[in-house]
Order: sequence, then C-alpha cells, then structure tokens
Amino acid sequence: MIHPKTELKFISKEVGYGVVATEFIPAGTITWVLDNLDRTFSPKDVNNLDPLYQDILDTYCFRNNQGQWVLCWDNARFVNHSFNSNCMSTAYDFEIALRDIQPGEQLTDDYGYLNISEPFRGIDEGTKRKTVYPDDLLKYHAVWDKLLMHVFHLIPKQDQPLLNLIPKTTWDKTVKIAEGKMKMESILTCHYQDGSKEAISMNGHDKSHMVKTN
Repeated sequence: MIHPKTELKFISKEVGYGVVATEFIPAGTITWVLDNLDRTFSPKDVNNLDPLYQDILDTYCFRNNQGQWVLCWDNARFVNHSFNSNCMSTAYDFEIALRDIQPGEQLTDDYGYLNISEPFRGIDEGTKRKTVYPDDLLKYHAVWDKLLMHVFHLIPKQDQPLLNLIPKTTWDKTVKIAEGKMKMESILTCHYQDGSKEAISMNGHDKSHMVKTN
C-alpha cells in the first residue's frame, strides 16, 4: 500500500502518470508496504496467462527475491524510476523516504533494485548512470545500504500511517536497527539470484517513462 498522503497525477507526455505527495512527507517515513491485497504470480502463472494479461504484468509488476512478479493493487504501481530516487526499498517488505518529500513532488524508486530482466535507458537526469541493468543490485547494494542507514534511525521518530500493515516482529526488528541494537539486512536481500530466467521482457511500474535498450 502506498502512503495515504499521495495521489496519482499526470506528469508529462514523456513520463506519463506518477505518484506525487499531497502533503509534506519527512525523511524516514515508510512510503510503501507490501500488503495482503498485493498479488504475486509465479513464472508458471505468468506463462499460463493470455498475452493480454502478460503485457499488463509486464508493465506494472516488479520481481521479488523469489522470482515472483508482484502486482500492487493501488497507485504504488505507478511510482516512476529515478537514478536519484527519494524512496528506497528495504529487506523488510517496505520502502522509506530517503529525504524530505515536498507537496507536489513525485515519489520515485530506482528500478535497479526491482530485478528487471532487460536493461532500459532512463530519462537523462544528469547522473552518471544512464541505463538500468538487471545486475544493478549486485553493483550498487553497498551504496544503497549507506543511503538507507543514513535515515533508518528516523523511522521510529516519524508518524507512520502504514504502521498497522507491518507485522509486529518486523517492526520490533526495525526499531532495534534504528536504535543500533541490530544490524540492518542489506538491500541485496531483495536480489533474485536467477532473475535472467523465465523473465518478462521488462519489469517496472509504468513503462511510459522508460526508453528500452535493444
């Protein structure tokens, strides 16, 4: 489930639709949680579907560390990619804001940790990285872990509208990590080891903002 202080909004012809904040969302806020309405599909499930449905999953799903495609039921599936994303996934089935998100600002993810099956070229944001690759998690997990740890201690201090969706054991662990009593699991935990097999052509939330490489 996406943070409640957000809405779906048309961004531009190049980007398409995106998820924007309707109110200020401070760093350390949990911006998305995997919930019971989100649906998972195994590779076998996907292969048995009509091509029409395969194309829908191709557009709106990401792949978890078990190789399953995850279809978010709400606007979370419209969160766009950025090489300088303001949200980031964790090893705990939730995402957090890496920095303060202002009203009207898009919530963005780096698709490099979503186990994509084919590389794609993103919109030029002036960053060194121009293309997202299937092995980006292997390359950048240490960098991403540092970004997470920089704000992880803020999680228990912020108002968390999605807290009731997080299992108590996960929240207790989160608090211990925030207090320095437990080591944070690496975002590398999200990596699907065999992501190149039985893969849909391109994972992501909204392909309208992507430029696929051949």
